[in-house]
Amino acid sequence: MFVFNQQSGMPAVKADIISQLQQDILRIQGFRSKLTDTIPDIDLGPVNTAFPNAIFPTGAVHEFLCAFREHAAATTGFVSVLAGNLMQRGGACIWISVARTLFPPSLKTFGIEPDRVIFIDLQRIKDALWALEEALKCPGIAAVIAEIPEISFTQSRRLQLVVEQSKVTGFILRTSARAASTTACVTRWKITSLPSELEDGMPGVGYPRWHVELLKVRNGRPGAWKMEWAEGKCVVIPGNATTAIIQEQQLKVG
Repeated sequence: MFVFNQQSGMPAVKADIISQLQQDILRIQGFRSKLTDTIPDIDLGPVNTAFPNAIFPTGAVHEFLCAFREHAAATTGFVSVLAGNLMQRGGACIWISVARTLFPPSLKTFGIEPDRVIFIDLQRIKDALWALEEALKCPGIAAVIAEIPEISFTQSRRLQLVVEQSKVTGFILRTSARAASTTACVTRWKITSLPSELEDGMPGVGYPRWHVELLKVRNGRPGAWKMEWAEGKCVVIPGNATTAIIQEQQLKVG
């Protein structure tokens, strides 16, 4: 005798098998289950609800579009926050670039000790991609960040296959991505800066603020939020969060 799932109209056993297979596929792609991960590596508050199982995908490759210098600066800050969270459990970070502009001591602002970051500065994009792939193969690394002008679908697919084995998290900052081509990365982001604000109208510079756009997320829900890095946390600015799906941008990026 079969027990049927009333919602799907299929036997309960078959529904359970399909559900388990879906979870297995998500886990391979870097998306984890709440049952096995009660403490997320990266907690972005309401932003986490955009991901499958409401957990930021680690052991995956994330893509950031930053074609302009001002976007690159904001993106560097946001990615540093993500990498800093991953490094709290141990391990170093590798930062690969063909034209690095980052001032290492500035990483302390986002909770990263510069001496725990290995900087690899290369001249050729081909060499940077090779170093990126080799770094992602090292399971003892907390995160790998690469600033490269562009990356093809085939190249990104190779990287995604690597991290599915090593479980290392990679962040690619595409510094010349004026036309967003398709990649195999599990997410695509765009980070832009926002004016900071001080309480009580005091003069000076406030905490860093960003407009965070999740343009694409595999099996998830794109959205946009205004966020602030304050007192060691990245929080959504109250009253300014947007969780609606970005349908128009989804169509543009494929």
